[in-house]
Amino acid sequence: MQDWILLLVLLAVMTAAYHLGRRRAVTGAGGPSQVHRLHSLPAYYGLYAALWAGLPALLLLALWVGLQDQLVLMLLQAQLPEEMTAGLSEGRLGLLVNDIRNLASGAMLSTEITPELQAAADQYARLDQLGQWSMWTAVLALALTGGWVAWGRTHPGFKARNQVETMVMAIMVLFSSIAILTTLGIVLSVLFESLRFFSMVSPLEFFLGTLWSPQTALRADQVGASGAFGAVPLFTGTLMVSAIAMLVAVPIGLLSAIYLSEYAPRRLRAVAKPVLEVLAGIPTVVYGFFAALTVAPFIRELGQSVGLDVASESALAAGLVMGVMIIPFVSSLSEDVINAVPQSLRDGSYALGATESETIKRVIIPAALPGIVGGVLLAVSRAIGETMIVVMAAGLAANLTANPLDSVTTVTVQIVTLLTGDQEFDSAKTLAAFALGLTLFAVTLVLNVVALHIVRKYREQYD
Repeated sequence: MQDWILLLVLLAVMTAAYHLGRRRAVTGAGGPSQVHRLHSLPAYYGLYAALWAGLPALLLLALWVGLQDQLVLMLLQAQLPEEMTAGLSEGRLGLLVNDIRNLASGAMLSTEITPELQAAADQYARLDQLGQWSMWTAVLALALTGGWVAWGRTHPGFKARNQVETMVMAIMVLFSSIAILTTLGIVLSVLFESLRFFSMVSPLEFFLGTLWSPQTALRADQVGASGAFGAVPLFTGTLMVSAIAMLVAVPIGLLSAIYLSEYAPRRLRAVAKPVLEVLAGIPTVVYGFFAALTVAPFIRELGQSVGLDVASESALAAGLVMGVMIIPFVSSLSEDVINAVPQSLRDGSYALGATESETIKRVIIPAALPGIVGGVLLAVSRAIGETMIVVMAAGLAANLTANPLDSVTTVTVQIVTLLTGDQEFDSAKTLAAFALGLTLFAVTLVLNVVALHIVRKYREQYD
Protein backbone atom coordinates (compact mmCIF):
# COMPACT_ATOMS: atom_id res chain seq x y z
CA MET A 1 0.00 0.00 0.00
CA GLN A 2 2.82 2.41 0.83
CA ASP A 3 4.36 1.78 -2.59
CA TRP A 4 1.18 2.91 -4.32
CA ILE A 5 0.97 6.01 -2.13
CA LEU A 6 4.56 6.86 -3.02
CA LEU A 7 3.75 6.38 -6.70
CA LEU A 8 0.85 8.82 -6.42
CA VAL A 9 3.08 11.33 -4.62
CA LEU A 10 5.67 10.93 -7.38
CA LEU A 11 3.02 11.57 -10.04
CA ALA A 12 2.02 14.71 -8.15
CA VAL A 13 5.67 15.85 -8.14
CA MET A 14 5.86 15.27 -11.90
CA THR A 15 2.68 17.29 -12.43
CA ALA A 16 4.06 20.14 -10.34
CA ALA A 17 7.37 19.98 -12.24
CA TYR A 18 5.46 20.20 -15.53
CA HIS A 19 3.62 23.36 -14.52
CA LEU A 20 6.70 24.96 -12.98
CA GLY A 21 8.85 24.22 -16.03
CA ARG A 22 6.23 25.64 -18.34
CA ARG A 23 5.78 28.77 -16.21
CA ARG A 24 9.54 29.33 -15.97
CA ALA A 25 9.89 29.19 -19.75
CA VAL A 26 7.05 31.67 -20.29
CA THR A 27 8.31 33.97 -17.52
CA GLY A 28 11.84 33.89 -18.89
CA ALA A 29 10.53 34.90 -22.29
CA GLY A 30 9.02 38.04 -20.84
CA GLY A 31 5.45 36.92 -20.23
CA PRO A 32 2.69 35.34 -22.29
CA SER A 33 2.87 38.02 -24.95
CA GLN A 34 6.46 37.03 -25.70
CA VAL A 35 5.89 33.27 -25.96
CA HIS A 36 6.81 33.38 -29.65
CA ARG A 37 10.45 34.00 -28.58
CA LEU A 38 10.67 30.50 -27.12
CA HIS A 39 12.55 27.89 -29.09
CA SER A 40 9.82 25.29 -28.34
CA LEU A 41 6.23 25.33 -27.27
CA PRO A 42 5.74 25.88 -23.52
CA ALA A 43 4.40 22.32 -23.12
CA TYR A 44 7.80 20.91 -24.12
CA TYR A 45 9.50 22.77 -21.29
CA GLY A 46 6.96 21.35 -18.87
CA LEU A 47 7.41 17.83 -20.26
CA TYR A 48 11.17 18.17 -19.99
CA ALA A 49 10.91 19.08 -16.31
CA ALA A 50 8.36 16.33 -15.62
CA LEU A 51 10.52 13.68 -17.30
CA TRP A 52 13.60 14.73 -15.36
CA ALA A 53 11.63 14.67 -12.12
CA GLY A 54 9.88 11.38 -12.82
CA LEU A 55 11.97 8.98 -14.89
CA PRO A 56 15.01 8.55 -12.61
CA ALA A 57 12.76 8.38 -9.54
CA LEU A 58 10.45 5.81 -11.17
CA LEU A 59 13.43 3.67 -12.14
CA LEU A 60 14.79 3.82 -8.59
CA LEU A 61 11.35 2.98 -7.19
CA ALA A 62 11.03 -0.09 -9.43
CA LEU A 63 14.50 -1.35 -8.49
CA TRP A 64 13.92 -0.68 -4.80
CA VAL A 65 10.57 -2.50 -4.74
CA GLY A 66 12.09 -5.46 -6.56
CA LEU A 67 15.17 -5.76 -4.34
CA GLN A 68 14.08 -4.52 -0.92
CA ASP A 69 12.56 -7.78 0.30
CA GLN A 70 15.64 -9.77 -0.72
CA LEU A 71 17.97 -7.30 0.99
CA VAL A 72 15.88 -7.31 4.18
CA LEU A 73 15.90 -11.11 4.27
CA MET A 74 19.67 -11.19 3.74
CA LEU A 75 20.21 -8.75 6.62
CA LEU A 76 17.80 -10.70 8.80
CA GLN A 77 19.54 -14.02 8.17
CA ALA A 78 22.88 -12.44 9.00
CA GLN A 79 21.49 -11.21 12.34
CA LEU A 80 19.73 -14.43 13.41
CA PRO A 81 21.17 -16.09 16.53
CA GLU A 82 23.43 -19.04 15.79
CA GLU A 83 21.32 -21.39 17.91
CA MET A 84 18.32 -20.76 15.62
CA THR A 85 20.18 -21.62 12.39
CA ALA A 86 22.61 -24.28 13.59
CA GLY A 87 22.24 -27.54 11.69
CA LEU A 88 19.42 -26.30 9.43
CA SER A 89 19.44 -27.23 5.77
CA GLU A 90 18.74 -24.65 3.11
CA GLY A 91 15.11 -25.74 2.87
CA ARG A 92 14.57 -25.62 6.65
CA LEU A 93 16.24 -22.21 6.82
CA GLY A 94 13.89 -20.92 4.14
CA LEU A 95 10.93 -22.26 6.12
CA LEU A 96 12.20 -20.51 9.25
CA VAL A 97 12.56 -17.19 7.42
CA ASN A 98 9.07 -17.60 5.98
CA ASP A 99 7.68 -18.16 9.50
CA ILE A 100 9.43 -15.00 10.68
CA ARG A 101 7.91 -13.03 7.83
CA ASN A 102 4.43 -14.47 8.48
CA LEU A 103 4.68 -13.66 12.19
CA ALA A 104 5.68 -10.07 11.38
CA SER A 105 2.71 -9.67 9.01
CA GLY A 106 0.20 -11.52 11.22
CA ALA A 107 -0.23 -14.54 8.93
CA MET A 108 -0.42 -18.20 9.97
CA LEU A 109 2.71 -20.05 11.09
CA SER A 110 3.87 -23.62 10.63
CA THR A 111 5.31 -23.78 14.16
CA GLU A 112 4.70 -22.38 17.64
CA ILE A 113 5.81 -18.88 18.61
CA THR A 114 8.97 -18.74 20.69
CA PRO A 115 10.71 -15.68 22.20
CA GLU A 116 13.53 -16.05 19.66
CA LEU A 117 11.04 -16.23 16.80
CA GLN A 118 9.17 -13.17 18.08
CA ALA A 119 12.41 -11.21 18.41
CA ALA A 120 13.38 -12.13 14.87
CA ALA A 121 9.94 -11.06 13.62
CA ASP A 122 10.28 -7.71 15.40
CA GLN A 123 13.71 -7.23 13.82
CA TYR A 124 12.26 -8.06 10.39
CA ALA A 125 9.50 -5.48 10.91
CA ARG A 126 12.07 -2.83 11.91
CA LEU A 127 14.26 -3.57 8.89
CA ASP A 128 11.25 -3.51 6.56
CA GLN A 129 10.06 -0.20 7.99
CA LEU A 130 13.57 1.24 7.68
CA GLY A 131 13.62 0.13 4.06
CA GLN A 132 10.26 1.82 3.40
CA TRP A 133 11.37 5.13 4.89
CA SER A 134 14.68 4.95 3.05
CA MET A 135 12.82 4.32 -0.21
CA TRP A 136 10.54 7.32 0.34
CA THR A 137 13.53 9.54 1.14
CA ALA A 138 15.66 8.38 -1.78
CA VAL A 139 12.88 8.47 -4.39
CA LEU A 140 11.55 11.89 -3.42
CA ALA A 141 15.06 13.31 -3.13
CA LEU A 142 15.92 12.05 -6.60
CA ALA A 143 12.65 13.44 -8.00
CA LEU A 144 13.28 16.87 -6.48
CA THR A 145 16.90 16.83 -7.67
CA GLY A 146 15.81 15.99 -11.20
CA GLY A 147 13.22 18.75 -11.16
CA TRP A 148 15.81 21.22 -9.86
CA VAL A 149 18.25 20.24 -12.64
CA ALA A 150 15.54 20.76 -15.27
CA TRP A 151 14.62 24.09 -13.66
CA GLY A 152 18.23 25.28 -13.90
CA ARG A 153 18.49 24.35 -17.58
CA THR A 154 15.22 25.96 -18.64
CA HIS A 155 15.47 29.29 -20.46
CA PRO A 156 13.77 30.68 -23.58
CA GLY A 157 16.53 29.55 -25.95
CA PHE A 158 16.73 26.02 -24.53
CA LYS A 159 15.87 23.37 -27.15
CA ALA A 160 13.30 21.59 -24.99
CA ARG A 161 11.52 19.90 -27.90
CA ASN A 162 14.70 18.21 -29.09
CA GLN A 163 15.52 17.03 -25.57
CA VAL A 164 12.01 15.67 -24.97
CA GLU A 165 11.97 13.83 -28.29
CA THR A 166 15.37 12.32 -27.53
CA MET A 167 14.21 11.15 -24.10
CA VAL A 168 10.98 9.71 -25.50
CA MET A 169 12.96 7.91 -28.18
CA ALA A 170 15.25 6.47 -25.52
CA ILE A 171 12.20 5.25 -23.57
CA MET A 172 10.79 3.59 -26.69
CA VAL A 173 14.11 1.90 -27.42
CA LEU A 174 14.30 0.71 -23.80
CA PHE A 175 10.86 -0.86 -23.82
CA SER A 176 11.43 -2.37 -27.26
CA SER A 177 14.65 -3.90 -25.98
CA ILE A 178 12.81 -5.29 -22.96
CA ALA A 179 10.26 -6.96 -25.24
CA ILE A 180 12.97 -8.42 -27.46
CA LEU A 181 15.08 -9.60 -24.53
CA THR A 182 12.03 -11.14 -22.86
CA THR A 183 11.25 -13.10 -26.00
CA LEU A 184 14.89 -14.14 -26.30
CA GLY A 185 14.92 -15.22 -22.65
CA ILE A 186 11.81 -17.36 -23.13
CA VAL A 187 13.28 -19.04 -26.20
CA LEU A 188 16.63 -19.67 -24.52
CA SER A 189 15.03 -21.07 -21.36
CA VAL A 190 12.89 -23.48 -23.38
CA LEU A 191 15.91 -24.41 -25.52
CA PHE A 192 18.11 -25.06 -22.48
CA GLU A 193 15.55 -27.34 -20.83
CA SER A 194 14.93 -29.10 -24.15
CA LEU A 195 18.65 -29.83 -24.52
CA ARG A 196 18.57 -31.39 -21.05
CA PHE A 197 15.69 -33.58 -22.18
CA PHE A 198 17.45 -34.65 -25.37
CA SER A 199 20.49 -35.60 -23.30
CA MET A 200 18.24 -38.19 -21.62
CA VAL A 201 16.07 -39.19 -24.57
CA SER A 202 17.24 -39.62 -28.14
CA PRO A 203 15.85 -37.02 -30.58
CA LEU A 204 15.14 -39.85 -33.02
CA GLU A 205 12.94 -41.55 -30.45
CA PHE A 206 11.16 -38.28 -29.70
CA PHE A 207 10.47 -37.19 -33.28
CA LEU A 208 10.00 -40.64 -34.86
CA GLY A 209 8.68 -42.77 -32.00
CA THR A 210 5.06 -43.88 -32.14
CA LEU A 211 4.48 -44.64 -28.44
CA TRP A 212 3.89 -41.88 -25.89
CA SER A 213 3.92 -42.92 -22.24
CA PRO A 214 6.00 -40.41 -20.24
CA GLN A 215 5.77 -42.19 -16.89
CA THR A 216 9.25 -42.68 -15.46
CA ALA A 217 10.48 -44.45 -12.35
CA LEU A 218 11.15 -42.23 -9.35
CA ARG A 219 13.30 -44.80 -7.53
CA ALA A 220 15.85 -47.33 -8.69
CA ASP A 221 13.81 -50.26 -7.32
CA GLN A 222 10.74 -49.38 -9.39
CA VAL A 223 10.07 -51.30 -12.59
CA GLY A 224 7.68 -50.92 -15.49
CA ALA A 225 8.00 -47.15 -15.67
CA SER A 226 10.93 -46.53 -17.96
CA GLY A 227 8.85 -44.17 -20.11
CA ALA A 228 8.27 -43.89 -23.84
CA PHE A 229 8.64 -40.49 -25.45
CA GLY A 230 7.60 -40.98 -29.06
CA ALA A 231 5.76 -37.74 -29.87
CA VAL A 232 4.38 -38.72 -33.28
CA PRO A 233 0.89 -39.48 -31.82
CA LEU A 234 0.82 -35.98 -30.31
CA PHE A 235 1.81 -34.34 -33.59
CA THR A 236 -0.76 -36.28 -35.61
CA GLY A 237 -3.47 -35.54 -33.05
CA THR A 238 -2.65 -31.82 -33.14
CA LEU A 239 -2.68 -31.76 -36.93
CA MET A 240 -5.94 -33.71 -37.13
CA VAL A 241 -7.85 -31.52 -34.69
CA SER A 242 -6.43 -28.33 -36.21
CA ALA A 243 -7.22 -29.48 -39.77
CA ILE A 244 -10.83 -30.26 -38.85
CA ALA A 245 -11.14 -26.88 -37.17
CA MET A 246 -9.75 -25.05 -40.19
CA LEU A 247 -12.03 -26.98 -42.56
CA VAL A 248 -14.91 -25.53 -40.56
CA ALA A 249 -13.59 -22.04 -39.85
CA VAL A 250 -11.95 -20.99 -43.12
CA PRO A 251 -14.87 -21.56 -45.55
CA ILE A 252 -17.52 -20.26 -43.19
CA GLY A 253 -15.42 -17.32 -42.02
CA LEU A 254 -14.27 -16.29 -45.48
CA LEU A 255 -17.68 -16.63 -47.12
CA SER A 256 -19.36 -14.74 -44.30
CA ALA A 257 -16.75 -11.98 -44.67
CA ILE A 258 -17.40 -11.74 -48.40
CA TYR A 259 -21.15 -11.63 -47.87
CA LEU A 260 -21.02 -9.01 -45.12
CA SER A 261 -18.61 -6.75 -47.00
CA GLU A 262 -19.97 -7.05 -50.55
CA TYR A 263 -23.58 -8.26 -50.52
CA ALA A 264 -25.20 -7.59 -47.14
CA PRO A 265 -27.20 -4.39 -46.59
CA ARG A 266 -25.63 -1.88 -44.23
CA ARG A 267 -28.20 -2.48 -41.49
CA LEU A 268 -27.73 -6.23 -41.60
CA ARG A 269 -23.95 -5.83 -41.52
CA ALA A 270 -24.16 -3.51 -38.50
CA VAL A 271 -26.03 -6.22 -36.59
CA ALA A 272 -24.48 -9.42 -37.97
CA LYS A 273 -20.82 -8.51 -37.46
CA PRO A 274 -21.05 -7.80 -33.70
CA VAL A 275 -23.15 -10.94 -33.22
CA LEU A 276 -20.54 -13.01 -35.06
CA GLU A 277 -17.72 -11.50 -33.03
CA VAL A 278 -19.47 -12.47 -29.79
CA LEU A 279 -18.20 -16.01 -30.48
CA ALA A 280 -14.65 -14.78 -29.88
CA GLY A 281 -15.55 -13.58 -26.38
CA ILE A 282 -17.01 -16.87 -25.13
CA PRO A 283 -14.61 -18.64 -22.71
CA THR A 284 -13.05 -21.78 -24.12
CA VAL A 285 -14.29 -23.83 -21.17
CA VAL A 286 -17.86 -23.08 -22.33
CA TYR A 287 -17.00 -24.45 -25.76
CA GLY A 288 -15.47 -27.46 -24.02
CA PHE A 289 -18.66 -28.14 -22.08
CA PHE A 290 -20.70 -27.73 -25.26
CA ALA A 291 -18.45 -30.17 -27.10
CA ALA A 292 -18.44 -32.75 -24.28
CA LEU A 293 -22.16 -32.60 -23.44
CA THR A 294 -23.76 -31.92 -26.81
CA VAL A 295 -21.55 -32.40 -29.86
CA ALA A 296 -19.67 -35.54 -28.79
CA PRO A 297 -22.83 -37.49 -27.76
CA PHE A 298 -24.55 -36.39 -30.96
CA ILE A 299 -21.66 -37.61 -33.13
CA ARG A 300 -21.49 -40.89 -31.21
CA GLU A 301 -25.23 -41.55 -31.56
CA LEU A 302 -25.19 -40.55 -35.23
CA GLY A 303 -22.24 -42.86 -35.92
CA GLN A 304 -23.82 -45.77 -34.09
CA SER A 305 -27.03 -45.31 -36.06
CA VAL A 306 -25.11 -46.00 -39.30
CA GLY A 307 -22.97 -48.78 -37.82
CA LEU A 308 -19.78 -46.82 -37.05
CA ASP A 309 -17.70 -47.27 -33.91
CA VAL A 310 -17.33 -43.78 -32.45
CA ALA A 311 -15.38 -43.07 -29.26
CA SER A 312 -17.04 -41.12 -26.47
CA GLU A 313 -14.32 -38.48 -26.98
CA SER A 314 -13.25 -37.91 -30.56
CA ALA A 315 -11.08 -35.62 -32.64
CA LEU A 316 -14.10 -34.79 -34.80
CA ALA A 317 -16.08 -33.36 -31.89
CA ALA A 318 -13.17 -31.25 -30.69
CA GLY A 319 -12.33 -30.05 -34.21
CA LEU A 320 -15.90 -29.04 -35.05
CA VAL A 321 -16.37 -26.99 -31.89
CA MET A 322 -12.90 -25.47 -32.19
CA GLY A 323 -13.72 -24.47 -35.76
CA VAL A 324 -16.84 -22.65 -34.56
CA MET A 325 -14.75 -20.89 -31.94
CA ILE A 326 -12.20 -19.51 -34.40
CA ILE A 327 -14.67 -18.44 -37.10
CA PRO A 328 -14.56 -14.81 -35.86
CA PHE A 329 -10.77 -14.71 -36.27
CA VAL A 330 -11.09 -15.49 -39.97
CA SER A 331 -14.31 -13.59 -40.60
CA SER A 332 -13.54 -10.33 -38.85
CA LEU A 333 -9.99 -9.94 -40.14
CA SER A 334 -10.93 -10.99 -43.67
CA GLU A 335 -13.83 -8.54 -43.76
CA ASP A 336 -11.64 -5.68 -42.61
CA VAL A 337 -9.06 -6.50 -45.27
CA ILE A 338 -11.69 -6.81 -48.02
CA ASN A 339 -13.19 -3.45 -47.04
CA ALA A 340 -9.70 -1.94 -47.23
CA VAL A 341 -9.35 -2.84 -50.93
CA PRO A 342 -9.52 0.48 -52.86
CA GLN A 343 -12.85 1.21 -54.47
CA SER A 344 -10.98 2.15 -57.65
CA LEU A 345 -10.15 -1.53 -58.22
CA ARG A 346 -13.83 -2.41 -58.07
CA ASP A 347 -14.82 0.47 -60.33
CA GLY A 348 -12.17 -0.49 -62.87
CA SER A 349 -13.38 -4.09 -62.91
CA TYR A 350 -17.01 -3.04 -63.37
CA ALA A 351 -15.95 -0.64 -66.14
CA LEU A 352 -14.40 -3.55 -68.03
CA GLY A 353 -17.71 -5.41 -67.92
CA ALA A 354 -17.02 -7.81 -65.05
CA THR A 355 -19.90 -8.93 -62.87
CA GLU A 356 -19.90 -8.56 -59.10
CA SER A 357 -18.95 -12.18 -58.52
CA GLU A 358 -16.17 -12.00 -61.11
CA THR A 359 -14.85 -8.82 -59.46
CA ILE A 360 -14.77 -10.58 -56.11
CA LYS A 361 -12.97 -13.66 -57.47
CA ARG A 362 -10.50 -11.96 -59.80
CA VAL A 363 -9.84 -8.58 -58.16
CA ILE A 364 -10.90 -8.25 -54.54
CA ILE A 365 -9.80 -11.64 -53.20
CA PRO A 366 -6.33 -11.52 -54.85
CA ALA A 367 -5.81 -7.95 -53.63
CA ALA A 368 -6.88 -8.86 -50.08
CA LEU A 369 -5.07 -12.20 -50.04
CA PRO A 370 -2.17 -11.05 -47.79
CA GLY A 371 -4.58 -9.98 -45.07
CA ILE A 372 -6.69 -13.11 -45.51
CA VAL A 373 -3.58 -15.26 -45.14
CA GLY A 374 -2.74 -13.36 -41.96
CA GLY A 375 -6.20 -14.03 -40.55
CA VAL A 376 -6.00 -17.71 -41.45
CA LEU A 377 -2.56 -17.93 -39.87
CA LEU A 378 -3.90 -16.37 -36.68
CA ALA A 379 -6.72 -18.91 -36.69
CA VAL A 380 -4.24 -21.78 -37.19
CA SER A 381 -2.13 -20.57 -34.28
CA ARG A 382 -5.26 -20.30 -32.15
CA ALA A 383 -6.28 -23.85 -33.09
CA ILE A 384 -2.84 -25.32 -32.41
CA GLY A 385 -2.62 -23.65 -29.01
CA GLU A 386 -6.11 -24.57 -27.80
CA THR A 387 -6.19 -26.89 -24.77
CA MET A 388 -9.50 -26.88 -22.91
CA ILE A 389 -11.71 -28.02 -25.79
CA VAL A 390 -9.32 -30.88 -26.61
CA VAL A 391 -9.16 -32.03 -22.99
CA MET A 392 -12.94 -32.12 -22.63
CA ALA A 393 -13.91 -33.35 -26.11
CA ALA A 394 -10.96 -35.34 -27.51
CA GLY A 395 -9.47 -36.85 -24.34
CA LEU A 396 -5.95 -37.52 -23.13
CA ALA A 397 -5.18 -40.76 -24.96
CA ALA A 398 -2.09 -40.51 -27.19
CA ASN A 399 -3.41 -42.69 -30.03
CA LEU A 400 -1.66 -42.83 -33.40
CA THR A 401 -4.64 -42.88 -35.72
CA ALA A 402 -5.98 -41.21 -38.84
CA ASN A 403 -9.59 -41.86 -37.84
CA PRO A 404 -11.27 -38.65 -36.65
CA LEU A 405 -13.79 -40.74 -34.73
CA ASP A 406 -11.11 -41.98 -32.32
CA SER A 407 -9.88 -40.32 -29.16
CA VAL A 408 -6.65 -38.31 -29.57
CA THR A 409 -4.61 -35.74 -27.71
CA THR A 410 -2.52 -32.73 -28.71
CA VAL A 411 0.83 -31.20 -27.85
CA THR A 412 -0.60 -28.42 -25.69
CA VAL A 413 -2.73 -30.84 -23.67
CA GLN A 414 0.31 -32.97 -22.88
CA ILE A 415 2.34 -29.90 -21.88
CA VAL A 416 -0.33 -28.99 -19.35
CA THR A 417 -0.56 -32.58 -18.13
CA LEU A 418 3.19 -32.92 -17.66
CA LEU A 419 3.50 -29.66 -15.72
CA THR A 420 0.46 -30.11 -13.48
CA GLY A 421 1.16 -30.56 -9.77
CA ASP A 422 4.48 -30.86 -7.99
CA GLN A 423 7.13 -31.92 -10.47
CA GLU A 424 10.85 -32.51 -10.35
CA PHE A 425 12.60 -30.57 -13.10
CA ASP A 426 15.36 -33.12 -13.43
CA SER A 427 13.27 -35.97 -14.83
CA ALA A 428 12.62 -36.74 -18.48
CA LYS A 429 8.87 -36.70 -17.85
CA THR A 430 8.82 -33.03 -16.87
CA LEU A 431 11.50 -31.91 -19.32
CA ALA A 432 9.48 -33.48 -22.15
CA ALA A 433 7.06 -30.54 -21.83
CA PHE A 434 9.85 -28.15 -22.83
CA ALA A 435 10.78 -30.30 -25.82
CA LEU A 436 7.14 -30.25 -26.94
CA GLY A 437 7.02 -26.48 -26.44
CA LEU A 438 10.17 -25.98 -28.50
CA THR A 439 8.75 -28.12 -31.30
CA LEU A 440 5.52 -26.14 -31.24
CA PHE A 441 7.50 -22.90 -31.36
CA ALA A 442 9.48 -24.14 -34.38
CA VAL A 443 6.31 -25.14 -36.23
CA THR A 444 4.69 -21.79 -35.55
CA LEU A 445 7.85 -20.01 -36.74
CA VAL A 446 7.78 -21.96 -40.01
CA LEU A 447 4.12 -21.04 -40.52
CA ASN A 448 4.96 -17.38 -39.98
CA VAL A 449 7.80 -17.51 -42.48
CA VAL A 450 5.59 -19.16 -45.12
CA ALA A 451 2.80 -16.66 -44.53
CA LEU A 452 5.26 -13.75 -44.74
CA HIS A 453 6.52 -15.06 -48.07
CA ILE A 454 2.98 -15.23 -49.43
CA VAL A 455 2.16 -11.75 -48.15
CA ARG A 456 5.25 -10.22 -49.72
CA LYS A 457 4.65 -11.94 -53.04
CA TYR A 458 1.10 -10.68 -53.50
CA ARG A 459 1.75 -7.30 -51.92
CA GLU A 460 4.37 -6.57 -54.57
CA GLN A 461 1.92 -7.58 -57.23
CA TYR A 462 -1.01 -5.40 -56.18
CA ASP A 463 0.62 -2.34 -54.60
